[in-house]
Amino acid sequence: MRSTYIAKPGEVERKWWVVDATNQSLGRLASEVAAILRGKTKPEFTPHLDTGDFVIVVNAEKVKLTGNKLADKKYYRHSGYPGGFRATPYGELMRTKPEFVIEKAVKGMLPHNTLGRTQGKKMKVYRGSEHPHAAQLPAVWTLKG
Repeated sequence: MRSTYIAKPGEVERKWWVVDATNQSLGRLASEVAAILRGKTKPEFTPHLDTGDFVIVVNAEKVKLTGNKLADKKYYRHSGYPGGFRATPYGELMRTKPEFVIEKAVKGMLPHNTLGRTQGKKMKVYRGSEHPHAAQLPAVWTLKG
């Protein structure tokens, strides 16, 4: 009788990937990066373990939002105090913190528990095309879309 392969934490091999966000749709980019972080692109994927790879996203300011999302879509937050509700349009976020926009989109596609938090920490997002992870010898990941 054959048993299903389940990866063990010590035998997971992690690679580093560079993803270029230039002219990529935010949602399509985020879903593919989330799949890499979770390890769903590997044959040894195990749902309850962190089998994913590290991802470096470069050119975060060049990601695109389709339609009127730059003006209409808003990021909401609340301080917890009365009158502490704030709404920021994505157009302003893309000008000031494009890294945050990609991080928020990807983390929303990861599990909302401790496993998802550890997987999210393996993502590094940078505004320009330069990154400080050359020592890890990252390979280039070409996106499907």
